Amino acid sequence: MAALRGLLFLVMALAFCFFSKTVVADTGTATYYTPPYVPSSCNGFQDDGVMIAAASDAIWDNRGACGRNYEVKCEGATNAGDPHPCRGDQSVVVKIVDYCPPGCRGTIDLSQEAFASIADPDAGKIKISFQQV
Repeated sequence: MAALRGLLFLVMALAFCFFSKTVVADTGTATYYTPPYVPSSCNGFQDDGVMIAAASDAIWDNRGACGRNYEVKCEGATNAGDPHPCRGDQSVVVKIVDYCPPGCRGTIDLSQEAFASIADPDAGKIKISFQQV
């Protein structure tokens, strides 16, 4: 009986290892930019809506980031002057449509609307976690 339990435990442990999906988010910072959002580096004058973002060199991937969707979550302030910029436990999914050139202040430069959905725009820059979805 003990051998059967041991075998069952081993099978369950292996199943967990092969079938579990551990999602690990990257961390960085987000800033925002304001309209007009066209033209964009990825889509020219195409209207991509307002839940969009510009990628910094950290994720730009030589235009490979164009069209990728990222879930972005506010994790906190980047300065002591604004200790609670996040709007609860919210996250936002944005599509990369533009490039934030060298000197970009954030890992992801969100549209003003996307930023405001997860944080107080007065913060200007926030700590984030993000993952491609």
